Amino acid sequence: MTAVATLHKAEPASERITVRRRSLSQPVLYGALLLCALLTLLPFVWVLGGSLRSLDEIRSDPGAWLPHHVTFDNFVRLFRTQGFGRFLVNSVVVAVMVVVGNAVAASAAGYALAKLEFAGRRLAFGAVMAAMMVPVTTVFITQFVITVDMGLADTLTGIALPSVALPLSVFIMRQYALSIPDELLEAARIDGAGEFRIFFRIFLPLAGPAVATITIMSFLTSWNNFIWPLIVAQSMSSYTLPVGLAATSQAAAHVTDYGLMLAGAIVVMLPVLVLFLFLQRYFVQGVAGTGMR
Repeated sequence: MTAVATLHKAEPASERITVRRRSLSQPVLYGALLLCALLTLLPFVWVLGGSLRSLDEIRSDPGAWLPHHVTFDNFVRLFRTQGFGRFLVNSVVVAVMVVVGNAVAASAAGYALAKLEFAGRRLAFGAVMAAMMVPVTTVFITQFVITVDMGLADTLTGIALPSVALPLSVFIMRQYALSIPDELLEAARIDGAGEFRIFFRIFLPLAGPAVATITIMSFLTSWNNFIWPLIVAQSMSSYTLPVGLAATSQAAAHVTDYGLMLAGAIVVMLPVLVLFLFLQRYFVQGVAGTGMR
């Protein structure tokens, strides 16, 4: 009886120790996350503060975090810059082509690699994995030669084409498709549904989080791309927003207009932030469903 009573008394004590450890570890964890978030936000705060400062103030005190006199002159000059509207439209058009291309191509390829049996499936997936390991800059010359031979140089299609089917998008969709039970698709086949109907009516609605993940990643890749549009675009009429801002931010005597660049950086960041805010829940589900950590 004494041993049983001692055991009953020890259990609440151990539980209290566990609860106390959790109560102590949670503030430490939240504090570490808050510190990481603040460190991540510091560059954005500096860019935002710089965009609200005059060019003279930026040059006189470039390290200041907050403006002494708030001004929106940089944004006014940015939207009055010749060709800015064209650069913005070009970036939107290229981003739409890249996002739609990745959503369609990666969904079809991922479904085929995960759920269909065909000769060379392992070889095809190995090619996708190998393409993910190749640095993008190493194939620029080959891509440029192919783009020129196809007559797509200095066109928005030529800018978007290399990013229309990203290997990472195919990998994400394939990994997510593996999490969908085969029994569900087999039941549809038994009921007489064809592969196209299964793909559009069953697979795609279930793969919404993966499609959201691909949308964010492909949009970010296209929207922030600078080197490839700089190589392919040979006239200002084909410049995207990053290239156009870099070309027009040079003031007289080749002096960089930092106020204009910082205002342009804010404008470039806004669509990405808005898209992520709307799709962040699906993005987290998609990353969790693919097994990526």
